[in-house]
Amino acid sequence: MRFTSEQRLDDGVLEREFTLGDIPGILWTPGSASVPAPLILVGHPGGLHMMYPRLVARARHSAAEGFAAATIELPGSGDRPRSAAAEEARADLRRALEAGEPVDNEIVDRLVLPLVEKAVPEWRATLDALLSLPEIGGPVGYAGGVIAIGLRLAVVEPRISAALLFAGSFVPRTMFEEARQVTIPLQVLLQWDDEGNDRQLALDLFDAFGSKEKTLHANMGGHTGVPQFEGDDGNRFFARHLK
Repeated sequence: MRFTSEQRLDDGVLEREFTLGDIPGILWTPGSASVPAPLILVGHPGGLHMMYPRLVARARHSAAEGFAAATIELPGSGDRPRSAAAEEARADLRRALEAGEPVDNEIVDRLVLPLVEKAVPEWRATLDALLSLPEIGGPVGYAGGVIAIGLRLAVVEPRISAALLFAGSFVPRTMFEEARQVTIPLQVLLQWDDEGNDRQLALDLFDAFGSKEKTLHANMGGHTGVPQFEGDDGNRFFARHLK
């Protein structure tokens, strides 16, 4: 891991951009941390620069409660090399949504499964590097989307103790069996009127999760309309499981 820039935000949070091989990312650490901070991996649908205002707001909110937060650019997003197959699948998905047609499982598989296969090992390598830093300690949480990536991480990564998943993206039906293997505490956010998400699929996925402790927070509104109070509730969720 190589840090490429550093700045102190006005609330004291230290923001550092880094690269891990060819993977760019950002790490935020609390300004007043005197002991290694528990870590939250911040998931998102891709495009670090485009998503930055929302990501930094989430990270600063977490840092105020003593958590470090980190995110990385997804494969095929931002300045990373594009996949022609993924771009074609994304265009097919967009056409189906704009036409008001059902989204075929084959389109979801072509778009999401290769992304999960590439992104999850990158997240795990990033976690290795982050936990080697003296200012970062366990336990670790995952917060955000893409929900299929969070699902896979919850199954394969034993260092993740709890997850706050955003049900705002499609999940291949073939991954529902994996969902039954998830056992860590979960909190799932669902925007009831999310124009780019299949509500019934999200509800079916929540039902499939094998966790004994799982909570669904469903709010009215579209994809970007998550109520502000959910940030506070997410911090309380992680405080119960990471501190």
